This record gives sequence, C-alpha cells and structure tokens, in this order.
Amino acid sequence: MSDLEYQPVSFKDVLIEMKDISELMVDLAYSAILFESREIAQEVITLEERMNQLVYQARIQSILGSRRVEEAEAMSGMLQVSEAAEKISNSASEIATIILKDVKFPAKLRLAMPDAEEVTKRVVVGKESVIDGMTLGEQSLQSSTGMRVIAIRRGVSWIYDPERETRILDGDIVIAKGPESGIMPLYELCGRDVPVTDESPEGSVVTDLDRAVRLIVKMKDTSELAVGLAYTSLLFNNREVADEVVSLGTRMDDMRYELDLWILEAAKRISNVEYLRGLLYMSSFADNITNAAGSIVDVILRDIEIPPLFRKIVRESDEIISRIRVEAGSELAGKSLKEASLSTVTGMVVLAIRHENKWKYRPRKDEKLQSGDIIIAKGRRDGECRLYDLSR
Repeated sequence: MSDLEYQPVSFKDVLIEMKDISELMVDLAYSAILFESREIAQEVITLEERMNQLVYQARIQSILGSRRVEEAEAMSGMLQVSEAAEKISNSASEIATIILKDVKFPAKLRLAMPDAEEVTKRVVVGKESVIDGMTLGEQSLQSSTGMRVIAIRRGVSWIYDPERETRILDGDIVIAKGPESGIMPLYELCGRDVPVTDESPEGSVVTDLDRAVRLIVKMKDTSELAVGLAYTSLLFNNREVADEVVSLGTRMDDMRYELDLWILEAAKRISNVEYLRGLLYMSSFADNITNAAGSIVDVILRDIEIPPLFRKIVRESDEIISRIRVEAGSELAGKSLKEASLSTVTGMVVLAIRHENKWKYRPRKDEKLQSGDIIIAKGRRDGECRLYDLSR
C-alpha cells in the first residue's frame, strides 16, 4: 500500500469520490464472481488502496473543519458516512481477496445471478454495432437501455468506471449492470444476439443448495436497496426511510440464519463442500454492506445535523438520487412500472414510491403509478431529466 500523505483538497470532493469508489468496488466484486475474473478482482484491491488514501484525507479534513461544537457535530455525521463507505469498500476488497485465493463458488450461483433485480452482462461489441466509434455520452447508453457500463476490456487492458467521453470500439468487451429489461437493447446496440442460456444445473439437484443460492441473490438485492435508501434518508432528512433501512438490517440477519441452516443441510448431500464456502463469504459481504447502510442512517436516528454539503455530495456523484412527483395527466399516471419501462427508458432504478402518505419500498413491476405519487430513484443525470419529463 502506498504511503499516506495529506493533500489540501475539498472535503466534499473526498466524500464524493469515496461514495463512487465504494459503489464501483461492490459492482466489480460481484462481476469478478460472475465472470470468474482474477483481473477484475485485482482492480478491486487497487481501488481499496485509493480508498485508504481518501479515508485519511477525510479524517484530516473533519478535524480541520471543526472550530465550534455545532460544527464538530455536523462534521461527525459526515465522517460517519465516510466510514460507512470505507466499510463497504473493505467488504468488497475481502471478496476480491478470496477470489484471488481461488475460493470456489457454485455454478448454480452464476446461473441464479441473472434473477437479481439488477443483472450484470458481458457483451463483445460487434463489427456492425451502431455504437462502434461513439462515446458513452453520445450514445446515452444507460438512459437508453437502463444498463450502466462499469468496465470495458480493450485487448489486454481494462477501463474501469468509464466516463461519458470514453469511446466504444469494435471488439471491446463491455461489462454493464442494469435491469433485466435492458439486456436485449444492450445486445442490439452492441450488434449481438442475446445468447440462449442452458439453465439446467450441472450434476444432481440439491434442494437446499438451490434455496441457499436464491437466498444469496435476495440478500444481494436487499443490501443494495439498503444503501440506496440510506443515502435517500439523509438527502431528504427522512426518518421513515431511515427506519426502513433498520428493518432491512433485521431481515438481513434473519436471512443469514436461514442461509447457514440450508448450507449445513446441503453439506450433507454434496461431496465437495469447498463450493459452499464461497456462499458463506457472500452472505457476510451482503450483511456488511447492509450494516454500513445502518451506520449511515444512524446519523438521522440520533438527530445529528446534516449539513447542506451532503446534498451536494449525493447530487454530484456518478449516480444521483432523485425525488420526483407524478403530475396529473403525465405519461406515467395510471401506468404500472412495467408498462412505463422506467428502468429501460430512463436508466433510473426505482427505490421507493410514496402513495397517499404510505411508502412502498422496492415496488413490484405491477405497481401502478398515480398522480401525486412521489418516486425515489437512482441513476445518471440524463436519466433523471427523462424521468422528470415523463412525470410532468
């Protein structure tokens, strides 16, 4: 690890980078598992070194920025958020480390990952692709397909967390994350047919292992929802959303207990229990992320002042969180989330909907939007603009 050295820098910029890097590390860690990639795992380790530098900067800035008790209290809240980002990155780094140590994961897990609320796909850009030679910004790939490009492999080199100016070329291997509905548009843009996957598992069917794998996917979705809602609660100073994050933490604990039982039962029926060890690491990964989300909302629950700086942090991150009202007569009013295809059309992931003073978290696809509803969604800025236009 490189030596830490203080450099004068904006505390806001440090926290923005910490938030972005922690979220990227989680995406890459899951990608490394899905594609059995040691290279991606190594990048997670590299990002961890950068995170360590940022943590040091954040601590120094928090000390320098506090002159009165009131300032110190507000700064402590921001420091708590930065420490939560550090916890998330540490957990991603642990997953990367076990991948580099050749810890195995069941093939059934990779088959089940597409059942997650957000899937990760690996596509080779074809010669006839319409995006060949275009930048991600020119194509608006996320807001047109719902899929966010998290990495590009060009020859033997990788481009992680590509920017809007990054150009896509024929032969590039694109790794993108987003809703299942975005898979076909992504493949079409890349000039490829969607491959037919053989969903039959190898070997004998082990019921308890199947259940454990499905539960891992549910835990993954829950942990990602918890983080999104945690930032939402701070952004809008909403204790009700914070309470939901705490509730998700309780549910995560229940799922871990259930998972342990199923894995122990599965161990009785398979000869190579090595593959079960990877599931235990993944459950710990999801649990740690959810606990970090709990640390974020603790700021709300303890009534610590949230400085205006936090809104800038969330609004200037790679992925922003939006709060949009559905107006009467808009294209969205009366449509279900599936009919509106928000994730594909805008690239925004709907975290929650408020209808008649009642919140619905992780709403189902058949959930109908009504005028007056409040939508909480995360995604890119251009996707927010599209969602805003649809809601008016």
